[in-house]
Amino acid sequence: MASGNSREITTSQVGIHDKLDDLVKKYQASENKRPISDHTQAAFDDVSAWLDGFSGEIILDSCCGVGESTANIARANPNARVIGIDKSALRVDKHEHYSAQQDNYRVIRADVNDFWRLVKQSSWNVTQHFLLYPNPYPKKTQVQKRWHGSAAMVDLMAITPNIEVRSNWLIYLMEFAQAAKHYGMVSDLSEVTGENHMTPFERKYRGSGQSCWQLNCRSEES
Repeated sequence: MASGNSREITTSQVGIHDKLDDLVKKYQASENKRPISDHTQAAFDDVSAWLDGFSGEIILDSCCGVGESTANIARANPNARVIGIDKSALRVDKHEHYSAQQDNYRVIRADVNDFWRLVKQSSWNVTQHFLLYPNPYPKKTQVQKRWHGSAAMVDLMAITPNIEVRSNWLIYLMEFAQAAKHYGMVSDLSEVTGENHMTPFERKYRGSGQSCWQLNCRSEES
């Protein structure tokens, strides 16, 4: 494996955050009234026009960065429509370097907090959702910036029960699994193996000798 120089996550938090359950329950009982950003509404409208009433499987790749993972997922699922979303225009604009030779996916710039809410309100048939190496916000005081400790978790859980999260911080995935339990979901946690890296971050972390982990969530009923 190639060598790398990624620093390992440093944090004073040694286990699942003691406030996590209370945060999840609080957001479950509240309504998110934050206005949808104009640029995200426009991006959603553009993608909806591209889908044009498509009733097949839709796969989301949130916080996709340069979209390498989006292209890989689209290649592996040729009959699905795959949508990669990232908030950074700089990263999205770099996607041409990774572009695959198929037309079943799009990489767009949008705020996923807003985009998830719009998808929740839509009739899209989302069958799988990837969250690959989200910002872990490892300081203990930053728990509400992590997806599972934020208001966005309500919308995230409503989109599809089939979610895969990857991280090089095991505690992040342990917390996500515990938060998902509040939504009637079960999770399987395993180490990422093999040489087929889904994202540049995964390649960089594993090239630096770090372990990466994947969490697969699904409905208890499935």
